Amino acid sequence: MIVPSFQRAYAPYVPMTHGSVSSRAAHYLRTAGVDVHRPGSHTLRHSCVQRLIDADFSLKSAGDFVGHGSPRSTEIYTKIDVENLREVALGDGESLL
Repeated sequence: MIVPSFQRAYAPYVPMTHGSVSSRAAHYLRTAGVDVHRPGSHTLRHSCVQRLIDADFSLKSAGDFVGHGSPRSTEIYTKIDVENLREVALGDGESLL
């Protein structure tokens, strides 16, 4: 199995470590003004899986995409989105039309 990796942009052209990928992701999330509890590569991974689930992909497909070894690892993404529920409950109903 070939494991994809991010490569450095400058010599030496070697795979980046998990820490360096996470550090760069955190930097660009902050630069973009994205305010999250734990900025980094995990935030991007979580966002990706959440969007797949929201787009009605199966848990298996979403889990396979990110390399989860167990379907139970993907089940966390089936939690209720409290913030969206709050927006609907407190909104004026326009978003429901």
